[in-house]
Amino acid sequence: MIVRMPRLLAACSICWIAPMPPAAASDKPAYTDAARADADFPLQGEYAGEATVGGQPIAIGVQVVALGDGTFDVVAYPGGLPGAGWVPPDKVVGKGVRSETGGKTTVVLDGIDWTGQKRRGEIRDGAVVVLGDAGDVVATLPRVERSSPTLGELPPAGAVVIFDGPGPVDESKTLVDPRITADGLLEEGVATRDEFGDARWHVEFRLPYQPHDRGQARGNSGAYLQGCYEVQMLDSFGLEGKNNECGGIYSVAAPRVNMCLPPLAWQTYDIDFTAPRFEGGAKVRSARLTVRHNGILVHDDVEVPAVTRGGPRKEEGPTGPLYLQNHGNPVRYRTIWVVPKS
Repeated sequence: MIVRMPRLLAACSICWIAPMPPAAASDKPAYTDAARADADFPLQGEYAGEATVGGQPIAIGVQVVALGDGTFDVVAYPGGLPGAGWVPPDKVVGKGVRSETGGKTTVVLDGIDWTGQKRRGEIRDGAVVVLGDAGDVVATLPRVERSSPTLGELPPAGAVVIFDGPGPVDESKTLVDPRITADGLLEEGVATRDEFGDARWHVEFRLPYQPHDRGQARGNSGAYLQGCYEVQMLDSFGLEGKNNECGGIYSVAAPRVNMCLPPLAWQTYDIDFTAPRFEGGAKVRSARLTVRHNGILVHDDVEVPAVTRGGPRKEEGPTGPLYLQNHGNPVRYRTIWVVPKS
């Protein structure tokens, strides 16, 4: 495991919702319940703490990504976790392998630092332990569970509540053919009955744990404003943060920082949307999006010049519904509300 720092490890408006792609194969499970997940699930996640370098404490953040069958990707961030001290682009990646010895679980971490030197560490007893060349402990980074500061935020005055789980809202009146799980969560592949123009949206979502899947097959969905403009949802925990990953405006703009939390953690999108403008039937101004992912600004008034691919609507307009994409993965939603501005 490597940390990049000196001498350290571093009635419907959408009745024609897009068809669902084939679900993941049975040998690639998609877990929606942490209690039923595999032995790697408790080890993947985020770790953070400090190490002393030259007599000065330095923050370190580590993300451990489960890849199935006891294997992991590991990403280390000097300064802290994304959104909590790390300044892009400096980071170092490594690999991890789970082992069982004497009834004790350990993940051995190996990587190469920026000088080409091999570095190593372990996950043991609920922490990432960074090891020096002689096997001495350089730093101990406990596991952390981050939560969005807007998670559970109450709808303000003037808001329209679209979905509130077991709350008083009748989702059959706000959504087109919603599917609700036994534990009261909204399933993917649904659109609002009403259309909206300029608006502020709050969406709480949870990505499944799919350790054997990769790329666009791993926890894929998306929030399509007006059924046209996608803010991507994807299990891109520990990845680079591209425009087709979580927090990206699909095909238009990558997020400033990848704020994707580990799978099965509840996450938030807070989106300020400005609809396109039309005069005489012609568009005179494109749609614009400001997006906060888990409370962190990832897009600031970004222009979206055209419909993004994969949405149910192919033409722009002054209003439209919110569509939560069905891409064959069991993404779940709970609180959703909107404050119309026009």
